[in-house]
Amino acid sequence: MTIDVEDYFHTMALAGAVSRADWHNLPSRVEMNTDRLLELFDQQQVQATFFILGWVAERFPSLVHRIAAAGHEIGCYGYHHESAHDQLPATFREETRRAKHLLEDQTGQRIDGYRAVNCSVTRSSLWVLDVLAELGFKWDASIYPIYHDQYGLPETPSEPYTIITRSGRSLSEFPFTTANFMGLQVPVSGGGSFRQLPYPLFKYLFQSAGQSGHTPRVFYLHPWEIDPEQPHFNGLSLVSRLRHYRHLKPCFKKFKRLLSDFDFTTLSQSLTDHRWATTYTNLDGSLVQLT
Repeated sequence: MTIDVEDYFHTMALAGAVSRADWHNLPSRVEMNTDRLLELFDQQQVQATFFILGWVAERFPSLVHRIAAAGHEIGCYGYHHESAHDQLPATFREETRRAKHLLEDQTGQRIDGYRAVNCSVTRSSLWVLDVLAELGFKWDASIYPIYHDQYGLPETPSEPYTIITRSGRSLSEFPFTTANFMGLQVPVSGGGSFRQLPYPLFKYLFQSAGQSGHTPRVFYLHPWEIDPEQPHFNGLSLVSRLRHYRHLKPCFKKFKRLLSDFDFTTLSQSLTDHRWATTYTNLDGSLVQLT
């Protein structure tokens, strides 16, 4: 179970209506929504991994403390909400280092895990894996093994694997979950697909993706996805409106059903519990299988 801690105005779908310069002037709802998730996890006795945006952590350190005090795992989500493949390597390195150190100072814990905004470790940005290993991360959870208009590495595995970076360092990869539906690999990790699909269909696909319990699955949600009262912005494309606002109202109720239907733990614990032998290396912009 993973939560990507960002505010509603950080999302890519709203980028056409909200600039980074506007963030400070907008009413934040990230604490309220994240606290609601923390309360639910406490009721359901669920431990999760929270990938926290550095921008959020710097402005709401008490929220980071509450998440850590509840026993949840803290992961790094970068500093500004920007896709990795849209950044220069030097900028990505500095922003990721800044966010990692900030979270480590706030929690007193080593931050081992990273997730890129918008699943943005793609063929054009595999250099990100080298940077993560250099910064001391032990695992990544950014790659979606599907075809998509904004991200995806469809040729990569659908279960956890090891990556040997070009510097010779080792990094574990926990990819987003996909399922086979009518001959196609479809995204069923959560987020938009969770909100858009009828719950019985999502449950069936998520369950089938686990191959009867032999393959670990990852689910993710953003705090703003349980908040139908968030501000609405004009001037968005139809696709952006659908991606961001559609089915916000029933999402929290569906999420409670999900927690009742499946057992969840932190991403690190899942990696510890499940062993795998497949190893890949990053060569010339491709992940090449070694074993």
